[in-house]
Amino acid sequence: MSDQTHLEATLQRDIDTIRSKVERMASLAESALSDGLKALLENNGQLAYSVILRDREIDEYEKEIDRLCLEFLVRQQPAAGPLRFVYATIKVNLELERIGDYAESIARRGLVVNSLNLDLDYSDFEAISATSLSMLKDAIRAFLEQDAELAKTTMLAQREANRVRDKINDTLFQLRADKKIPITALTPLQTIARRLERVADQSKNICEETLYMCTGQYMKHLGRDTFRVLFVDDNNAGASQVAEAIGNALCQANFVFSSAGITAEKVTDETIAFLKGKGHDISSNISKSVDNIPNLDHYQVVVALSDAGQNAFPTPPTKTISIAWELGQAEGDNDATYNFLEQNINDLVQAIIGQSRENN
Repeated sequence: MSDQTHLEATLQRDIDTIRSKVERMASLAESALSDGLKALLENNGQLAYSVILRDREIDEYEKEIDRLCLEFLVRQQPAAGPLRFVYATIKVNLELERIGDYAESIARRGLVVNSLNLDLDYSDFEAISATSLSMLKDAIRAFLEQDAELAKTTMLAQREANRVRDKINDTLFQLRADKKIPITALTPLQTIARRLERVADQSKNICEETLYMCTGQYMKHLGRDTFRVLFVDDNNAGASQVAEAIGNALCQANFVFSSAGITAEKVTDETIAFLKGKGHDISSNISKSVDNIPNLDHYQVVVALSDAGQNAFPTPPTKTISIAWELGQAEGDNDATYNFLEQNINDLVQAIIGQSRENN
C-alpha cells in the first residue's frame, strides 16, 4: 500500500469513527426528547428521571467527539472536504449537546406539571414534538449522508414549529385567564413548548452546517430570511391588533407579524367589529403583554404605536431595529388609523425585501 493510499485510508477511518459517534449521540438526544414528552403525557416519574440522568451520557459523547475532532485536526491536518467535515462536526456536536439539555429541561418541567394533577389537552405539545423530532432526525441524516437537498427541505419545517409554539402560548394564556390552570403551571408548560421549538431551531442550525460541509459556502444567511415584526401599544386591545391583522393579510411567506401591549386588556368589541368589516377575523385573538412574548430578542423589528410602547424597545447594544410610529391625527379614527398602518406596514415590508435582495 502506498503512503498516499495509507493516508487516505486512515483519514477515512477517522472520519467514519467521528461520524459513528455523532450518530450515536443524536440517537440518544432523540430518545431523550421522545421520552421526556412521554413522561409528561403518561405522568411517568421514573421515565422523567431516566431522561435527566441520561443527559450525563450525552455530555460525555459531546466531550469525546470534541476530543476526536481536535485530534483529527492535529493528526490529519485536513484540507477542503475533510476540513469542512470536521469544522461542521464541531458545530453539530454543540447543537446536539444543547438538544440534550432541552430534553433534560422538558423532563424536569414535566415533573412539576404532573405534580399539579392538571386535566389538559396535550395534542399541540405532541404536534410540536413530532415536528421537532422529525426535523432533528432528517437534519442528522442529511449531515451523515452529506445530503444538501435534504438539509434545505428540512429547514423549511421550522416555521411550523414556531406556529404551534405560538398557538400553545395563546392557549395557555387563555386557560390562565379563565382560571383553568394555576399560575404555577404556566411557566413550566411554556418552557416545555419553548424547548421543543428550540429543538427545531437547533436542527435548522445543523442543516446550515451540513450545507457548508457539502458546498463550501457558509450558508448562515439562509436561516435569516424570516423577519419577525412586533407591534406594541399600551394594552394590545386596539391599534397593535389592527397592525398585526394587516401584516398577516399580506401573506408574505418570509414574515411573521405579532402584537403585544405593555399591559394586556381584552381586545375591544369595536376593534373586532371594525376589522371584520375590513375582512379580518380576529374574534379568537387574545391580548398579550410584552412580558408574555417568548424569545423577544428574536424579533428583528419592534414597532411602537404609542409612547408607552417604546418601553418594549430592547436596550442597546442590540441588532433589533426599533421604530416609533406616531398615529397623530389618525388616533381615534378607525379608518384613518387603518390607512396609516396599512401604508407604513407595506412600506416597511417592501424596504426589508429590497434590503434582503441587495444583501444576496
